[in-house]
Amino acid sequence: MADENFVDALAQLSFLVQNALAEIAGRHDLSLIQTRLLGVLRDHQPTMQDLGRHLGLDKSSISGLVDRAERRGLVTRTPSASDRRVVLVSITEDGLRLARQGAAEFAERIESFAAGLSEDDRRALTVLAQRLIPRTAPSA
Repeated sequence: MADENFVDALAQLSFLVQNALAEIAGRHDLSLIQTRLLGVLRDHQPTMQDLGRHLGLDKSSISGLVDRAERRGLVTRTPSASDRRVVLVSITEDGLRLARQGAAEFAERIESFAAGLSEDDRRALTVLAQRLIPRTAPSA
């Protein structure tokens, strides 16, 4: 049987982090999934198919998500040089600026949550959190 305090603590921490991210995204007129999209594209230029897998979205959902971001000038689509059937998604300068600004605000918020932790506690929490995240889990 699961330790209820453990489960509750992790659930409450998840809510705290997700709410902070949602609030920051909202201030920039972004949804959580749009924020994740920009986070992925900060460091990668995936295909539409890879992006869908990474974000856990089907083909029509990822198309709509990228369409909306493209209309806002945050991303662009380009055909792959090696296979014209494949479309690559890239972040624009405006998208990168927005992604970096949101990431900085998010880091500041997380720092405020952890303000009462010692450096040893921070290191221990980092190690434990990394152990809980499956190696195959998408980031962002």
